[in-house]
Amino acid sequence: MALDGAFLYTLKEEIRAKALDSRIDRIYQPSREEVVFLLRGRGWSGKLMLSAAADSPRIHFTTAETENPKSPPMFCMLLRKHLSGAKLTDVRQLGMDRVLYLDFDTKNELGDPITITVAVEIMGRHSNIISIGPGGKVLDSIKRIDPEMSGVRPILPGVVYTAPPPQDKLNLFTASREEARERILAARGSDLAKGLLAAYEGLSSTLCREIALEAVKTVEMDKNTLTPDQWDRLFFVLGNLSRNLQTGDNRYTILYEQGGRPKEFSFVALRQYGALLLSRQYDSPSALLEAFYSERVRMERMKQRSNDLLKMLLNATDRLTRKLSLQREELSRCADRESLKEKGDLLSAYLYQVQKGMQSVTVSDFYHDGAPLTIELDPALTPVQNVQRYYKEYRKAATAEKMLTELIQKGEQELIYVDSVFDAVSRTSGESELLEIRQELADQGYLKHYKNKNKLLKAQPPLKYLSSDGYLIWCGRNNRQNDRLTLRDARPEDIWFHTQGFAGSHVVLVTNGTALDDLPDRTVEEAAMIAAYNSKARAAALVPVDYTQIKNVKKPGGAKPGMVIFDHYFTLYTTPEEEKVRGMEEGK
Repeated sequence: MALDGAFLYTLKEEIRAKALDSRIDRIYQPSREEVVFLLRGRGWSGKLMLSAAADSPRIHFTTAETENPKSPPMFCMLLRKHLSGAKLTDVRQLGMDRVLYLDFDTKNELGDPITITVAVEIMGRHSNIISIGPGGKVLDSIKRIDPEMSGVRPILPGVVYTAPPPQDKLNLFTASREEARERILAARGSDLAKGLLAAYEGLSSTLCREIALEAVKTVEMDKNTLTPDQWDRLFFVLGNLSRNLQTGDNRYTILYEQGGRPKEFSFVALRQYGALLLSRQYDSPSALLEAFYSERVRMERMKQRSNDLLKMLLNATDRLTRKLSLQREELSRCADRESLKEKGDLLSAYLYQVQKGMQSVTVSDFYHDGAPLTIELDPALTPVQNVQRYYKEYRKAATAEKMLTELIQKGEQELIYVDSVFDAVSRTSGESELLEIRQELADQGYLKHYKNKNKLLKAQPPLKYLSSDGYLIWCGRNNRQNDRLTLRDARPEDIWFHTQGFAGSHVVLVTNGTALDDLPDRTVEEAAMIAAYNSKARAAALVPVDYTQIKNVKKPGGAKPGMVIFDHYFTLYTTPEEEKVRGMEEGK
């Protein structure tokens, strides 16, 4: 669902309570449509995320560590110029609309006090972040809107800022019962929830259905048939909603699908889906939005940055699949090579019956109980040359089978490798991880003429987890890290984990000398869950994970990065649970 005006009101109150009178210490722009303000006040500091992304526009406090580009974008540079050290003095909302204004007191180049406002407009694909200077003139915006794009409301440097046109709807806090009843009944259609949506500003369709459900016990109610008691109940529910918003007595709720994907969120408990979705409550609107959007935004951001790699890997997969199909088809034709040798033997034995110019000869097949067998001949060849032709075809088929078997084996290993790189790219969380994968692919010959222009960008260490029993667990981010972690950093008695039949990361449980049989079962299960979560099987219900001691893991000569063989292993089945895995990340 979209972030509605009522939810934005809760965010406004949270920002006012936490950050009012704090100052901007740093400004970052981790992606094209996101800005992060690092705010510091007396005894408090926090990061405020502003996003104008079409699929996830929002504003909230965040604890996530974002990787920033080496060179800050122009909009970021402008914000740093005007807002570094600025003091947040007010947070305003445009009625109950999805527009928030952050007022900052600062000084201009001459040292005169001025106020600069940052407008955060949360309106789907029209979302924007706009810096507004003295006189209401736009300094710049994260998305510039020229007159050709919008003749009504251009957003360009130097243009006087105009707020989005107001909606002809009622304010939940100020509207009277008479006004509200009139608007609800005048709305098109007969559905009560849609009537609420048309009447009130800032209420989403999900919230309107929830109001209808609580008031009249159903989300499908004809507003024209409401009894006086039902109208009273409806306005009682709306009154409670208004009071809870103003007092902060809210229930910040996310509904999850069975696979763990977030589906809906609101600042009230959501009951309209019954038992179809799983519910979880959060302490604040910012905590809710971070949980709802973090994985989705990370995937979208890395998808944009890694689109060329994913396309190249998909093409490589298609090419290898077609090549293997042709090789297997050719290998199947080599399966009857023994019959070529048998025909050569039979022609040699019955050579006296063959004369040059014959197209075939029928002989008694002593390989198959003397049954008659017709053997095709080349009339242009002598009898001896026909014998040699069959032996030559036999040797050719035998050689082809040997070569094709090796080629198919190498092709299958390469396909597994490409699949593992694709999985690593799809799970990357930062530019440095992508750069390391690009370098790996360049070293393997998949990226030609590649030059790392960001050598100063420090490679990320392996992912670090802590089990419930206090054991350290490492997880490689890509194939090169997997090799270093498994073959160099881990000790022989440490335990190695990897998903069975799925591409994924190498996971190492640091035992500190503890024997495998003495390790807590819970720790082993948690390490297996980490391996399943950091793999292609992340969304599966039950994932087999193999584990063994590091001393049983070997790398064959000439194997590609991340490719190993192992023995003396056990298999454990686990279900990846994002909440549990993230809870084990060190520092959380």
